[in-house]
Amino acid sequence: MTGLETGITGGLGILIIVVVAIFLLLYLVPIPLWIAAWASGAYVGLFTLVGMRLRRIPPNTVITARISAVKAGLDLSVNDLEAHFLAGGNVVRVVNAMISADKANIPLPFKRAAAIDLAGRNVLEAVQMSVLPKVIETPKIAAVAKDGIQLIVVSRVTVRTNIDRLVGGAGEETIIARVGEGMVSTIGSAANHKSVLENPDHISKHILSKGLDAGSAYEILSIDIADVDVGENIGAKLQIDQANADKQIAQAKAEERRAMAVALEQEMRARVVESEAEVPRAMAEAFRQGNLGIMDYYRMKNLQADTDMRGVIAGTGGDPAGMQKK
Repeated sequence: MTGLETGITGGLGILIIVVVAIFLLLYLVPIPLWIAAWASGAYVGLFTLVGMRLRRIPPNTVITARISAVKAGLDLSVNDLEAHFLAGGNVVRVVNAMISADKANIPLPFKRAAAIDLAGRNVLEAVQMSVLPKVIETPKIAAVAKDGIQLIVVSRVTVRTNIDRLVGGAGEETIIARVGEGMVSTIGSAANHKSVLENPDHISKHILSKGLDAGSAYEILSIDIADVDVGENIGAKLQIDQANADKQIAQAKAEERRAMAVALEQEMRARVVESEAEVPRAMAEAFRQGNLGIMDYYRMKNLQADTDMRGVIAGTGGDPAGMQKK
């Protein structure tokens, strides 16, 4: 290899090293981003940008969010934004929420906004709901008035986010459950379903007076009854079911009494048969002791035959002269 070739090879190596160094420097020090921050009045040092790269924080996300905050008149430090990003928060959403809250004159410090975001709530949506209330439509809720008529009610609840109670406060499901409970209680205390149909606004007033938004992340502005339908006559159905149950109980008791009567009748018949079996023994004993003569026996048989004949004539099913026994 000649000296010329050696020089060319060495020059290429140096050029490659220089290019790699330049790309590495541009990666560690995003010059365009540094210039944009400086021109926007949100100056950030070069070593701060290098530190973000080393801490695996995307400088573009943090610096862009800070530029937006500074332009909106909010003074947010880079350290706070970095800390929120490292904690798993959404820096851009938090900054946008603070800007929206500031424009709407809603006090929202950075710590509170970061806490709401880290709690899993959409802080930007919460601020938007504070400005523009949200309407929650409840499912169909069935309740029964005192006259036994069922009413099916659908309501619309207008709520506004309560920023102070957003962390740890109950959500929409709790609001819907509380409104449903209030509807059931109000309709159940009504004397009849007609009074509810005539004045459905009484339901709203009664529910609002209970303060159902206590401990929740929302403030209830209004409750409007959207629809009221008449359902089944639950009272009549319950009375029918009760009557059927009473009927079955009465039938069971009557069957029990009949079975007892049949058992008692059979027991009495057994006693009669047992007593009739003692008659021949008594007659035999009377013959042996001489208390009954043969003529007395025949007169008794004649009397018995006459009684059976009279029974046959009368239609009582007697056995004249003991013919069946013979």
